[in-house]
Amino acid sequence: MSFVKSCHSNKRKLIFFILFLVEIISIAIAFCSCKTQINYFEYVSELRSNILLGETEGLYARVYAIEKEQPYIADGIKRTVNKRTEIYLTAQTSEKEYILSFETNGQTYKGDTVYDNVKSEYYFSCDADVSMLSDLMLYIEYDGHKVALNTTSARNENTLSPEDAFHQLYNENVKLFENLTDKYGFTGEIYIRLIYEDAAYYYFGVIEKNGKITAFLMNAESGKILAKREN
Repeated sequence: MSFVKSCHSNKRKLIFFILFLVEIISIAIAFCSCKTQINYFEYVSELRSNILLGETEGLYARVYAIEKEQPYIADGIKRTVNKRTEIYLTAQTSEKEYILSFETNGQTYKGDTVYDNVKSEYYFSCDADVSMLSDLMLYIEYDGHKVALNTTSARNENTLSPEDAFHQLYNENVKLFENLTDKYGFTGEIYIRLIYEDAAYYYFGVIEKNGKITAFLMNAESGKILAKREN
């Protein structure tokens, strides 16, 4: 009789042990699954999502919608980003002073430009958000003149959003991102810039903490990666 009881007891212990193992394995699988769910787009420390272009009376303007970390350092560490509007103006005249102004979202922005001797262009920056605009009217004052310059977005209905473009990049370069990922998350930062040269493109820069940059150029409509370079 005692032998029978002993067998039943051993069976119960075995069943409990198996159930315990199943529970541990389930928890481990769940933990591993959670650990791999990383939103890499949260590591974007520079995002140029819109470009507006315009030209009139010898004046040519490029307006960029920017989200950029502060301080701006390519060191593989993402910091707090702020939305900005950056405007670059080239002119056939050689005036010393150009004043730019525009209105968006019910607010007027106005200020002096700064001349860049190296690039031979004028620069203006403010905290406006023009990321969703399809056009923007600029007003340029110089030497007693005030010129209205309308800029229009380089994006169209076929242009991929930055998120969709990055998703395409990630799918084709999973190993690059996995190699830079540990239990704490992604160990780098990402630059995404919409650029326009006769057509729209995306530039991607994956910056590691050791200074290495893996850069990509993508067609902004098809999502095709046109070039890759490592520095």
